[in-house]
Amino acid sequence: RMFKTPNYKTSYGAIEQEIEKMGVKEISIKTISDAVINIRSTKLPDPAKIGNAGSFFKNPIIDKSVFVTIKKNYPDVVAYPSGELSMKLAAGWLIEKAGWKGKTINNCGVHKNQALVIVNYGGATGKEIYNLSQNILDDVEKKFEILLEREVNIY
Repeated sequence: RMFKTPNYKTSYGAIEQEIEKMGVKEISIKTISDAVINIRSTKLPDPAKIGNAGSFFKNPIIDKSVFVTIKKNYPDVVAYPSGELSMKLAAGWLIEKAGWKGKTINNCGVHKNQALVIVNYGGATGKEIYNLSQNILDDVEKKFEILLEREVNIY
């Protein structure tokens, strides 16, 4: 029986750099998993220490023609191919460019290391979190004409 050598995709985000930093000689699924965990622990706040629901917004998928226009105005745009005719934009990049990364309003805000994460610094109500997320949605839509979608469930 012949086995195929696995083809690991490590070029996404900072995975390749993290694996290099870890000094790993042979890449495995465990290595990639450890690299992702390391990266996330530096970017995402620990929910046991500061209230958050992780990634609050979905990465929007847009038509390639819309992407070309955004790329002209913002050469540093972060995006990935999503099929033949569309691109997936990094919602965190859009939120950061709209000026929200690290911003605090009353008892909640946008995390300083990851614009996708809304944090509760203690005592923020669900309404405050929701209102903050709506302000972010409105600003991103105004600036980029892209409507972000919440990834969290709201009841």
